[in-house]
Amino acid sequence: MFLEQELKQKIKDAIQSELNVAIPLPKIILQPTKPEFKGDVTLLVFGLAPLLKLKPEEACNTIGNALLKEADTFTEYEIVKGFLNLSLNRKLYLNKLNDSLTQVAVNRQAKHVVIEYSSPNTNKPLHLGHMRNILLGYALTRIVAAAGDKVSKVNIVNDRGIHICKSMLAWQRYGNGETPESTGTKGDKLVGKYYVAFDKVYQQEAMDVLKRWNEGAFTSVEIKAKYDALQLKIAKAEKQEAKDKAEGELKEFAKAETIIFKEAQQMLRNWEAGDSEVKALWKKMNGWVYDGMDVTYQALGVEFDKIYYESDTYLYGKKIVEEGLAKNVFYKKDDGSVWVDLTDEKLDQKLLLRSDGTSVYITQDLGTAMLRQQDFHFDKMIYVVGNEQEYHFKVLRLVFKKLGYAWWENMIHFSYNMVDLTSGRMKSREGTVVDADDLVEETIKAAAEVTKQLGKTNDMPEAEALQLYHTIGMGALKFYLLKVDPEKRMLFDPTESIDINGFTGPFVQYSYARIKSVLRKAAMDNVYNEYENKNYTSYQADKKEIALLKTLVDYASIVQQASEKLSPAIIANYAYEVAKTYNQFYHDHVVIDHTQIETSEFRLQLSNQTAHVLKSAFYLLGIDMPERM
Repeated sequence: MFLEQELKQKIKDAIQSELNVAIPLPKIILQPTKPEFKGDVTLLVFGLAPLLKLKPEEACNTIGNALLKEADTFTEYEIVKGFLNLSLNRKLYLNKLNDSLTQVAVNRQAKHVVIEYSSPNTNKPLHLGHMRNILLGYALTRIVAAAGDKVSKVNIVNDRGIHICKSMLAWQRYGNGETPESTGTKGDKLVGKYYVAFDKVYQQEAMDVLKRWNEGAFTSVEIKAKYDALQLKIAKAEKQEAKDKAEGELKEFAKAETIIFKEAQQMLRNWEAGDSEVKALWKKMNGWVYDGMDVTYQALGVEFDKIYYESDTYLYGKKIVEEGLAKNVFYKKDDGSVWVDLTDEKLDQKLLLRSDGTSVYITQDLGTAMLRQQDFHFDKMIYVVGNEQEYHFKVLRLVFKKLGYAWWENMIHFSYNMVDLTSGRMKSREGTVVDADDLVEETIKAAAEVTKQLGKTNDMPEAEALQLYHTIGMGALKFYLLKVDPEKRMLFDPTESIDINGFTGPFVQYSYARIKSVLRKAAMDNVYNEYENKNYTSYQADKKEIALLKTLVDYASIVQQASEKLSPAIIANYAYEVAKTYNQFYHDHVVIDHTQIETSEFRLQLSNQTAHVLKSAFYLLGIDMPERM
């Protein structure tokens, strides 16, 4: 909120002067006045009244009258049920018109914040779900940096494990030596094809196993005993939920007994043992995926300062497991597996290392976190990962707490919800995902079609028009995925995302391009050359001009708020409000009027500052602005 700290200090001083009571600044709470009431800012008096030993309404009147003595700041007040609505002197806003509104003042020491995003597996191409992760993470890096902190952008590539071996095994079985070059297929898509191929065989084999068991054919006494126990559990289940859970356990048990899954498990053990043939295949197929993903990252306009690989970090994780055993923080079961007991933290027991010595997901996360602390000595480590992993990150933090590392409290899980298809959740093993590359291509194509229909590129050179289509398409895609509160589940609608008149990126981009067109026209007139350097304190601004200016001067506090709450949606919604407010102003006012030079100069500077704020806000979201549209 505009001048929030300065206003709080003035209120504190006024109370001290009037009532001789020292109120701590954190107790002075301000918020924007609701539109239906008169005023600019509202002071919450309920919490102050007891400290002043006054009834709320009496406290409102006392504080309000004291503040009116500061006529350069406060012009009037209104009391609404214990809320003190304060009207500010318009000169406070007018004095800001020539300031650098996009500059965020930082009155604290910068922290070093590490932000992890993307975190792909090397068994499939990036999809729509990854895109929400990547775009949220990248926007956070810019927002947190704009708010005054040092940011390091990192990625962890999950390049090993059973899921990787599934693609490798399927390619060995069915690939006939094909490569990205021989097929003309992007490398990550080719590898993803074999992940889907594995799953089809896997599912069929599991059905065959269950069929044999149901017919009484078992390969061991132990398998029959477990099968019988699960069938009994299903039969005794009184509620459907319990029955579904037991049936799910039986299906997973059957999957674990399939030939193809056991071969994948053996391949993983061979990989961890350093088998040269397995390692060579692994490097080759991962290389295909890296090449493909780099193309996608480039299309999305994102990058990383450092990339970690699970194939390296899991080894460090194993060392941490050994450390925990030595400290008696972890324990071994009879089968040799290593666990941590978190029941005292109201969680359960968590596996850290399998009985055969192979690692699990949390093993590499332990190693990665330790490496990052050594590399960056971070003050804060933010993991951009879906909300389905909330339990995982609770465990990760608590393991480091048990090990005695004080920085466990600085590990933050930025939890976001999923993106849905119209048919439901995405499942990459079924091949029903929205591919990131395809989505980018389709959105840019749709943006081109709409732009051409509107006649926006009729007089543009082809190269400039193609760049514009790309800028609008990517703006539409990014804005649509970022405008929704990260905690909310969302459904992506490509058609809605490119609507130039909706709550969309193209709407904001068009507003910016419109302003740039006005400013170019003013420059050509050669009359308004000094509007950026004029003093507008005495200008008699009308209601809509002040409304727009109020919105603009809030930018710095909006950035701080977005950084504190880790929410790019705050920036996206703010940018839309700025664009909407400008369009209302533009609709009702003539910006360039040679009969009113002073008014034109003010409105040009107001337009100019609006363009600066919109461009800065979209930069924080990773979105480019078109100069023409």
